[in-house]
Amino acid sequence: MKHFSALLLLLPFAAQAQIGGRAAFPFLSLPPSAQLAALGGMTASARSTDPTQFFANPALLYAGNDHAVAATYVAYVADIKQSYLAYTFNTEKRGRFGLGLTYLNYGSLPQYDAAGNSLGDFSVNEYALAAADSYTWGKFTAGVTAKLAVSGIAGSRAVGLAADAGVLYKPHEDQDFTVGLVVKNAGYMLKPYIATAREPLPLDVQLGTTIKPEHMPLRFTFTAHHLQQWDIQYLDPSATTTNAAGDTVRARKNFGDNLARHLTVGAELLLGKGLSLRLGYNHLQARELRLDNVGGGAGFSFGAMVRISQFQLDYTYATLQAAGSSNYFTLSRSLDSLFKKTE
Repeated sequence: MKHFSALLLLLPFAAQAQIGGRAAFPFLSLPPSAQLAALGGMTASARSTDPTQFFANPALLYAGNDHAVAATYVAYVADIKQSYLAYTFNTEKRGRFGLGLTYLNYGSLPQYDAAGNSLGDFSVNEYALAAADSYTWGKFTAGVTAKLAVSGIAGSRAVGLAADAGVLYKPHEDQDFTVGLVVKNAGYMLKPYIATAREPLPLDVQLGTTIKPEHMPLRFTFTAHHLQQWDIQYLDPSATTTNAAGDTVRARKNFGDNLARHLTVGAELLLGKGLSLRLGYNHLQARELRLDNVGGGAGFSFGAMVRISQFQLDYTYATLQAAGSSNYFTLSRSLDSLFKKTE
């Protein structure tokens, strides 16, 4: 227990701050499920029977997803595809566990030498193995996840070791209200592609809350992310305007936009135990993936959940920008009935 508490305290200081484009293994930050993608792409507090939620925060492991298995398939733009597998179970003395695998395939790409001669095709893929453990004490749940990440390009490999640590607070058992804190992807690049080019991992500190107002069929999730780094604005140095005097004016960073980039919001309309609709917005994604002068709806996501018998199907359509979007499918099932039959 002492080692577990020390890890929770030390993880925030284990890596440098960075966001997209400045870290190795960025696929570790992608949403692992349709539900998570529909809530803005991240959450530290939204519990679910979907076992892939432990990829978002290991403290989200709870009794509702014991002996549950899930598979996610994501179709990105072009031939880029990603898959997730997850399984969770409980033990009497060693906590609640989650096991997972994610695999990202970029398809085949043509290869040429310096003279432009074709050398055939090469493949690019990445995958990560994850194992999580969590414990609950009264109103608090704490968990850690260890991840081994591997990236491969044309036979070359890069390897990294990452860890997540999170805490969830649920003050009232009979109320749908939780607060979560998680430190994600703190770790080290064990083997870089180039020996002298070791990069940091995509560290992200998140704080969020999920609340369902009483007598309302709505559940809201708010998440603040990249809390370890205040300035996450990027301004294109080539983007300029001309004022009335004919002077060139460069864009300036402002407090409001930078604050909004740290926030995501998601809402879920509960239409019964077997049906719900979801909507999410990620302002950082909206600002970084939008196309100039084109209204592509970047940053918005729309999803739905349908539960039939023991099976749950989640779907999300996430808008990247006018040139592309992502389709998420997650199928999950509780295996409790299978275990009971064998007892």
